[in-house]
Amino acid sequence: MQNPDIYTVSRLNSEVRLTLELQFQQLWLVGEVSNFVAAASGHWYFSLKDQAAQVKVAMFKQANRYATGHWYFSLKDQAAQVKVAMFKQANRYATVRPQNGQQVLIRARISVYEPRGEYQLLAEFIEPAGAGLLKQQFEQLKAKLAAEGLFAPERKQPLPANPRRVGVITSPTGAAVRDIITVLARRAPGIELIIYPCQVQGETAAAQLRNMLSTAIRRNEVDVLIIGRGGGSIEDLWCFNDEALARAVADCPIPIVSAVGHEIDFALTDFVADVRAATPSAAAELVSPDQSQYLVALTQLQQRLSRAMRRQLAQQQPRLMQLQQRLQQLHPQRRLEQQQQRLDELQLRLQRRMQQHLQTARRQHSYLQQSLQHLSPAKAIKQQQLQLQQLAKRLQQAQQQQLKYSSQQLARLSAQLHT
Repeated sequence: MQNPDIYTVSRLNSEVRLTLELQFQQLWLVGEVSNFVAAASGHWYFSLKDQAAQVKVAMFKQANRYATGHWYFSLKDQAAQVKVAMFKQANRYATVRPQNGQQVLIRARISVYEPRGEYQLLAEFIEPAGAGLLKQQFEQLKAKLAAEGLFAPERKQPLPANPRRVGVITSPTGAAVRDIITVLARRAPGIELIIYPCQVQGETAAAQLRNMLSTAIRRNEVDVLIIGRGGGSIEDLWCFNDEALARAVADCPIPIVSAVGHEIDFALTDFVADVRAATPSAAAELVSPDQSQYLVALTQLQQRLSRAMRRQLAQQQPRLMQLQQRLQQLHPQRRLEQQQQRLDELQLRLQRRMQQHLQTARRQHSYLQQSLQHLSPAKAIKQQQLQLQQLAKRLQQAQQQQLKYSSQQLARLSAQLHT
């Protein structure tokens, strides 16, 4: 029988750490901060936990024969948590200092704290949950659709050179439709404009956008479509990140231009549409013919080049991340971080031990003081003084009585002598 490969605990923890760090790429997590500690070294240590799920239950008397009345109670799940370390090199760029009970979004990598054999997260970025969470959801859905090929340039349809009718899916009272009308009236007043009215913000906006897109496809009365709205926050533009709407735009048989927000705003419809316009006014310029045909062709070529560059960069990004991960794993800074974390832990333990020792010394000092008070000669002297005072008082009384008795006897003898 071949001798088994016997591991030491240190070797096992080290290999587990390397396995986790090689297996997992950077992660995004959202959760609640608890047990936050800012060490003297500048490093942050805390736990990230989920909210415990709770459901209310009612059990009526008819359902339980042993019940004397109706029962009402709650069932609660145990919240999960994971330990997080954020070293000074990373947290000095943080825009927020974590607080216990705060919901945060973090980017981290998995590691193992070898001295205790505990797996933990090493945070590299942190921000309050909210807009950051929406951005993360946007990136995840964007990556999903990109992996399915919905952003591929070969799926894109060319815009018609001389459209007769242009359809606009937007709010009929917003600034976007007014900008489109102004641009078309200036560039191509002969184009007929058809508005498909719907909400472009709120909970029902995505459903209305999908409904108007289906209506435009069913009627088949326009040569090109514009879908979009004016600028706003990520929450205001979120209906254009609806997955069902993005798939409907990608499958639209009519050439479609996405014009959501301002130039810096991006939505999923921008990536799945045939053309992305920076603004509604730019969309109107794209769909309307212009004398400068070469500028239009150049713009299209630039867009194709930009998409090809983004695709090439996206293909090379995993390789770059893998090389960065390997470089980080072999960097001596990792070992220094482990040792620094161990030092912080020992410092905290030393502080707790010193506090315990001081508390024990204080209790012993108090006990010795009480014992000294009990054994102090001042108390015995005070008792002897009281006893001396009592004896002096008794002596004085005895002297007075003896003097009185002698006086009486002298008076009696004097009377006898006189007789």
